[in-house]
Amino acid sequence: MLVRDGKIVGAGTRRDVERRPEAKRAEKFDVGGRVILPGFVDSHTHLIHAASRAEEYELKIQGASYEEIARNGGGILNSVKKLRAATREALKKRAVAALGEFAAHGTTTIEAKSGYGLDVASELKILTLHRVLNQEQPVEIISTFLGAHVVPLEYRGKPGGAEMYLALLIDKLLPEVAVRDLAEYCDVFCDRGAFTVSQSKRLLTRAKEHGLRLRLHAEQLSHTGATRLAVELLAASCDHLEQVNDADIRALAKSDTVATLLPGCDFHLGLKAYAPARKLIDAGAIVGLATDYNPGTSPTVSMPMVLSLACNQMRMTPAEAICAATINAAYSLGRHASIGSLEPGKQADLSVWEVEDYREIPYHFGMNLCWMTMKRGAIVWMKD
Repeated sequence: MLVRDGKIVGAGTRRDVERRPEAKRAEKFDVGGRVILPGFVDSHTHLIHAASRAEEYELKIQGASYEEIARNGGGILNSVKKLRAATREALKKRAVAALGEFAAHGTTTIEAKSGYGLDVASELKILTLHRVLNQEQPVEIISTFLGAHVVPLEYRGKPGGAEMYLALLIDKLLPEVAVRDLAEYCDVFCDRGAFTVSQSKRLLTRAKEHGLRLRLHAEQLSHTGATRLAVELLAASCDHLEQVNDADIRALAKSDTVATLLPGCDFHLGLKAYAPARKLIDAGAIVGLATDYNPGTSPTVSMPMVLSLACNQMRMTPAEAICAATINAAYSLGRHASIGSLEPGKQADLSVWEVEDYREIPYHFGMNLCWMTMKRGAIVWMKD
């Protein structure tokens, strides 16, 4: 490859690249026969949070379900309580450390959601931090407004509380996010215990009117019809999909909506049913992979581990998994013209691996074999 001003200007055989006039003046960097991939594009993360939920992890091991923990004040509401009490500086410090780990595992672009604030000030704090962090460190951050994660505690138990909170999102928070250009996407957790299909449609329709593109948490804990809603609204992505049915799969296959699968979440929750990746791919759907990095259900930044789970648990081939974590994920974020593959005209976002064969990356599960990560032609992480 030949890189200039942060972009790939030539790619191919050594002979072809070295024939280019610019190559004579270029600094040479030999990676010693290692495997080079596009930098991973992690298209579903919850970057900004205040603390782990390790206490809930132990409860899960003892047999408590995700929903049982949530009903007792744990889960997302636990993270909301901790974030509201945290300072901006503490949240930023934690996020910076995580971003360094993303880079160390070969990731060069992430999507980051709000959703652990669930009030005006806290949601805006998260989204503003996305913007600051995107400017101050090399991993690219694409921001998503997820005010509709769950109904916050202060609205629960009130008559019409969910509708009151939805009105706050639609009438106050969403216009503020749009006018300040704090997010590119709007997402809703449409599932049992969160928001209904009808509520999700109202919020997403208004978000679209404000110029935001759409994403959707769909069919994770129960089958609600959220996938069909995502297709109807031309959403860029619908994510999770453990409970999709054959009709949903056919609808996705006919659409441009990416089916973003999150096997790290299933692994951490100890679920037996992973999303049906094989059925989705065979039907012709666009499949993406992401970590779902978050403090409660998928505390990992490791896309290599996600690849291992995709191959072993969802029967994806290594090539399919790598494409899902690079070019397909880039497509779900509207960045496929600039990232996600190694070809002339795209950003020089790449990862270099200490392996002889790309299939060894998912083969060695739980190991980080990344040797170097480059963003826009600059080395942002390198193994000692």
